[in-house]
Amino acid sequence: MRSFLLSGASGMLGKALQQALNTRGLPVLQLVRRKPALSNEIQWDPAGSPALQNPAALEGLSAAIHLGGANLAARRWTSTYKQKLVASRVESTRALAITLAGLRHPPEVLISASAVGIYGDRSDELIDDTSLPGSGFLADLCQQWEAAAQPAAEAGIRAVQLRFGVVLGSEGGTLSRIVPLFRLGLGGRLGSGRQWMSWISLTDAVAAIVFACKNPSINGPVNLTSPNPVTNGQFTLNLAAVLHRPAFLAAPASALRFALGEMADAALLSSVRAFPSKLTNAGFQFSQPTISHALAAALRSKDNSRALS
Repeated sequence: MRSFLLSGASGMLGKALQQALNTRGLPVLQLVRRKPALSNEIQWDPAGSPALQNPAALEGLSAAIHLGGANLAARRWTSTYKQKLVASRVESTRALAITLAGLRHPPEVLISASAVGIYGDRSDELIDDTSLPGSGFLADLCQQWEAAAQPAAEAGIRAVQLRFGVVLGSEGGTLSRIVPLFRLGLGGRLGSGRQWMSWISLTDAVAAIVFACKNPSINGPVNLTSPNPVTNGQFTLNLAAVLHRPAFLAAPASALRFALGEMADAALLSSVRAFPSKLTNAGFQFSQPTISHALAAALRSKDNSRALS
């Protein structure tokens, strides 16, 4: 059986995707930067030349899925951290695309991550997969990120760039940072709360990635978001309701900018109302299409994990 190649397997999404592929009986090879500890791990150095010492190990793959990248919201965007964001996304994607393009038997498809941040701040405009990019550091980064997959596309590999919204899962990601505050009654909207938030449940994100791997009609940029984006205010009220907690507080935009600088405007206060046209037109069915459903499922899963630990 042909293997799936996965980078970024240590993150919340990568772990869930690997589990889903294993459940389907699909072998997974992991790209890791450290010394391999498991038989299915392959070491690579995206900054090296070559990136893989033994690229022949990747011959005959079914699909390559590249999810690696430094956390956009981990810290202020200093010039040093911006360089790290670019290197961890653009340079690693290009290194993998070049490696795959040089194989005698390359994979059928390269799935690489991107983000809805490519659209910039678009107010109430409804964005689909064909909408033009916006401006600013994050939008520019995403454009470079997506373009880095071009060597694979030029070699005849179907290249898909998944423009992720906020992924809502029980372990890690956005919810792991904000749920403790909401449980204490300290949750609230960000800024005015009127900015649109494009999101997707972890369950649907994993299913959509597998769908994109198997569906040859999926190509190029793809919005990996729920068909029902919400404003930050609506998200706040739904999360508070699921947790049975009040959410009267608000984080002023000025305070967020003071604390987080440029990242606050680009990642927290910008408005992106994205719709997943390519996925829906291809027949993908969302199992958790509404924010209330997704939040309830994620928090129920988190509570069940606590009970079993």
